[in-house]
Amino acid sequence: MEPIENIKKLFSRNFVESPLLETFEAGTLYFPTGELVACDPLITSDMQPFTRRLKSGEYPVLIHKERESNCVAYLELVCSERSVSSWELALTKGQDLGALVSGEIYGFPVESGMAALMDSETQDELASLERTLFERKGEDFMGLYEEFFHNHFFDANGAIDQFALLTPSEQKKGQIFAFEAGYGEGFYASYFGLDSDGEIIKLVTEFIEVGS
Repeated sequence: MEPIENIKKLFSRNFVESPLLETFEAGTLYFPTGELVACDPLITSDMQPFTRRLKSGEYPVLIHKERESNCVAYLELVCSERSVSSWELALTKGQDLGALVSGEIYGFPVESGMAALMDSETQDELASLERTLFERKGEDFMGLYEEFFHNHFFDANGAIDQFALLTPSEQKKGQIFAFEAGYGEGFYASYFGLDSDGEIIKLVTEFIEVGS
């Protein structure tokens, strides 16, 4: 099966109906420019945004966990409640679908076990924060995960959360949605669901292929 076919079956409706998945509302994510970036934020500070662009604003985020493993299988960004008419692989500048052979995908690598979705402007703010922390702490700088991400993955009772919303700049509202990526390291594709006019209805990133 082509990778996109499973996405069509699971996500073309306004809700996911699969006994193998459990869905969680994870909050809303603000995009100041609408340029979407999906990446491992600990290894990539300059990932190219997808060529399709949203209108600036807040959008709901859903997490779909694989019931058996309790791992994050899919990230879904909901941009509209209208019906999805078609699906396409999300591309960044310079990527060409015609260069792919059957079964191949474009996507992003994860090496740290963590993935993130954010605006391109927020990616710049995260890189700026890392530079500031390094310059301030010097040899005491423990890395971006320990200095920024780590504490956000614990709830009020000290239990570990699998996802978090973070804001890297006090001056700007752009947010990062960071989360555990599937089983960990890998290479992951994202897909746009479009309406009949070609407007974005949702973005889905697949970390574990779960049958419908």
